[in-house]
Amino acid sequence: MKTTRQQQEATRRQIVASAVDLMTRQGFDGTTMKDIARAAGIGDATIYKYFPTKDRIVLGYLDDVAHQALADTLQMPGFAGYALQEKLQRLTDAVLERLLADREFVDQVRGLARRSPLSMLAEPLAARQSLREAVASFLEAAEASGEIEPCDFKGLAGS
Repeated sequence: MKTTRQQQEATRRQIVASAVDLMTRQGFDGTTMKDIARAAGIGDATIYKYFPTKDRIVLGYLDDVAHQALADTLQMPGFAGYALQEKLQRLTDAVLERLLADREFVDQVRGLARRSPLSMLAEPLAARQSLREAVASFLEAAEASGEIEPCDFKGLAGS
């Protein structure tokens, strides 16, 4: 039986949520892929169809946070009328608000990034492109309104 895209996304979200819960309680090193699969209610081998490693699950969490924060930000009533600084502040606040709910886990992620920084940088986050485009569009709107002088670093600033 073939699973739908919605079922796959629900399973992916359940894996990430289970990993966050387990890693918060047991630590990154104390949690296995098998533990996460069982907590998510999937087969031990199925988890690898979604995430090949625990590092990738962590990156999946960060990607979800960035996507959700950007969506929350862009859906704010009156957001289009915000000044550039307000838009950037709102986006930053939205990311921090999302991370706050899982602060113990996020603290572990920071430790993991310090211990193995390349593992956190090696895999490009899908949300990175969305964030880059959003910040570039904020800058373009600020240029168009005369709020800031024209700049040729929009792509770099978005990164």
